[in-house]
Amino acid sequence: MKYREHFDRQVTRDDVWIPTRDGRTRLHARIWRPTDAGTAPVPALLEYLPYRKTDWTAPRDAQRHPWYAGHGYASVRVDIRGHGDSEGTPGDEYDAQELADGVDVVNWLARQPWCTGKVGMFGISWGGFNSLQIAALAPEPLKAIVTVCSTDDRYDNDVHYTGGAVLGVDMLAWAGTMLAFASRPPDPTSVGRSRWLPMWRERLEALDPFLHTWLAHQQRDDYWRHGSVCEDYAAIDAAVLAVGGWNDPYRDTVLRLVEHLPEDRVRGLVGPWSHQYPDRGLPPGPAIGFLQETLRWWDQHLKDEDTGIMREPLLRAWINDPVPPATSYDVMPGRWVGETNWPSDAVGWETRPLGQGDTPGAVVVRSPQHTGLDAGRFFPFGNASDLPPDQREEDGRSVCFDSQPLDERVEILGRPRVRLRLDSATPRAHVIARICDVAPDGSSTLVTRGVLNLLSRHGRDRAVEWNPGTYETVEFELNSIGYALPPGHRVRVAVSDTYWPWVWPHGERGGLTVLPAQSAVLLPVRDPASDEGRAPIRFEEPEQAPPLPVEHERAAEPTPERLVTHDVAKGEWTLEVDPNYGGSRVYPDGLRYEESARETYRIRSDDPLSARAVSEWTIRLRRGDDWDAEIITRTELRATAAEFIMDSRMEARADGETVVKRTWHRTTPRTSA
Repeated sequence: MKYREHFDRQVTRDDVWIPTRDGRTRLHARIWRPTDAGTAPVPALLEYLPYRKTDWTAPRDAQRHPWYAGHGYASVRVDIRGHGDSEGTPGDEYDAQELADGVDVVNWLARQPWCTGKVGMFGISWGGFNSLQIAALAPEPLKAIVTVCSTDDRYDNDVHYTGGAVLGVDMLAWAGTMLAFASRPPDPTSVGRSRWLPMWRERLEALDPFLHTWLAHQQRDDYWRHGSVCEDYAAIDAAVLAVGGWNDPYRDTVLRLVEHLPEDRVRGLVGPWSHQYPDRGLPPGPAIGFLQETLRWWDQHLKDEDTGIMREPLLRAWINDPVPPATSYDVMPGRWVGETNWPSDAVGWETRPLGQGDTPGAVVVRSPQHTGLDAGRFFPFGNASDLPPDQREEDGRSVCFDSQPLDERVEILGRPRVRLRLDSATPRAHVIARICDVAPDGSSTLVTRGVLNLLSRHGRDRAVEWNPGTYETVEFELNSIGYALPPGHRVRVAVSDTYWPWVWPHGERGGLTVLPAQSAVLLPVRDPASDEGRAPIRFEEPEQAPPLPVEHERAAEPTPERLVTHDVAKGEWTLEVDPNYGGSRVYPDGLRYEESARETYRIRSDDPLSARAVSEWTIRLRRGDDWDAEIITRTELRATAAEFIMDSRMEARADGETVVKRTWHRTTPRTSA
C-alpha cells in the first residue's frame, strides 16, 4: 500500500449542515475539497451512510475522501437522517425518506459555488445500494456512480431472503446489528452539549426493529420492489461502475447490471474480494489501485476527459485458480479476463447429468438440520474464519453426485444452474445445491452454491405448496463465480434439504426424492482461447491518503470468531460468531469507541422447530469525563410451525443512568418461509 502524503491540490475539511425539503431536518456533512488560491469549481462526490462518519467509518473515510479532494473533487460524507450527527429519526433501510433526502443532498451540492454542478455518488454496501437507488430517481446533477458490493434486487439478493427462503443467518444478525447501530447517539462535539441528549431520546423513542418489517413481507411484494432497480433498469440515467467480489454475496448484481444497462454507460469489475473496498488489502487479495480506477471513472463522466476507461472490456473478472480449502487466503491465485459483452460469446453452457452408470434410479435427500454449519460467513469481511472450510463434513450430510476426474482444465464464469427432477415428502421444503472442487486427496473446496424454497418455484411473488407424491422439474441459479477446475479433480454437486443457519428451516421434517438421470448441473464454461490477441488487464498498485491514527485495543480474553459445539446427549449444535467489525478503538480527538457483539445459532439435528438465533450488542462511546453513552441490545428469533416469534430489547445509558429502555415482542405468520 502506498500512502500519498502530498497532493497537487491543497485540501481543507469542513463540517456543514445540509437542509432537506421538509424545512425542519438538517443532515450533517463532512466535506473535503481543494482550496488553492483561485480554485475553479470542481465536481462533487457523495458517500451517504448511516454508519457515523465521526467514528465508525472515519478510518475508511480518511483513506479515500481526502485522496479524491487532492485530485480535484469535493468529496462529501453525509450521515443519513436519524443516524450519526444528522437530525431527525431513523427510518427503515432505503425508505422513501432516505432516498428523497439523498436527492436533496445531490441538488444542494450542485448549487454550491465551489461545485461545477456535476455530482457523482459512491459507496460500498448500504452506500452502494442508495447510490443505485438515487440514480434510478435521476436527479439532474447526478452524472455517474460507483456502486460496490450492492444489489439491484432487495428481495432475492440481500440479507433477508435467498431463493425465496428466509436467510436466517443475516435476517436476524443484521436486524440485531441495525437495532444497535440505530440506537447510537449523536456526538456532542457536532450537535452541541445541550442538544445531543434530547436528539438521542427522540431517536430511541422512534425505533422499531427492522426484523418486524422484513418478516412481515415473506414474498416479493411492493415493499421489496421499492429500491430494487432491477424493476426498471431504464430509470438509471447516470453512468454506473459496478464492483463486486467472488466472496461477497452481492456479486450477481454486477453481472445483471452489465447485461441490462446500456453499454456506453456501464462497466463491471469483479475480483476475488470479500465485502470490502478492493484497495484495502484485506483477504482475499490481490488488492488493486481502486481509487485510481475510480478516478478514471470520475474524470471521464464528471470532467469530460477521455481516460480510456470506456474502452476497457464491459466486464473485467478474476478467474480463481484452484485452491485447497481454507477459511482465509491472503492472496487468491488466478488471473484477470475481459469480456466485451455479457452474456459473453466466450461462455457456453455445458450440461452434465447427475446420473452416472452406477447411480440409483432414485435417491433420498434428508439432511440433518445442522447441515450448513460449515457454510462460512454470509458477509466475509477479510477475517480469519470467514470463508468455508473443507466441505467434506457438509458433503457427508448431503447427497453427492461426482463427475469422473477431469481430463482438462475447465473454466467457469457466470451463474451455474442446477436442474432437479424431484418429489417432496412435505408441502413445504427447501433444496440447496453446492458445487465443490474435489481434489484427488478427497479435500472439497466450495466453488459456489444456491438455494430454492420450493414454495417459490413458480415465482418469488407467490407461495405454491408441493403436492407430495408428484414429481416436478425445478431449475435454479447458483451464485456467480469465476473458477478454474483443474485436470484430475472431480466436479461435485452436493444436494441437501437443509442449510442452517443460512436458511431458516420449514416447520416440518421432510425429505426429497431426486431422480439423478433426469437431473443435471449446467456450467457456464469459458473458452480460454478467447483471450488470444487481447491486451492483458492490469491495475495500478493500491494508493490511499494517510491512515487515520486510530489505536485498536485487543480484548483481554479474546473469543473465537466462529465456534461450533455439539451437545451429544441433546443432539444440539451451537454456532457462536463474533462478527469482528473492529472492536474497541481510540480516535485522535480522544473518543473511545468500545464495541462487542455475539451471534448465537442453535438447532437440534432432528427438529427444525428447535432453530433459534440471537444477536447481542454492547456499544459504549466516551470522551474523557465529558461524555459517556452506552447501548445494550438483544434480538432473538424463533418459530413454531405456524409463526415466527421475535423478541428484542434495548437499553441506553448516559453516565451510567438509564435514558431509555424498550422491549418488543412480535409474532407473524409463516406465509411462505
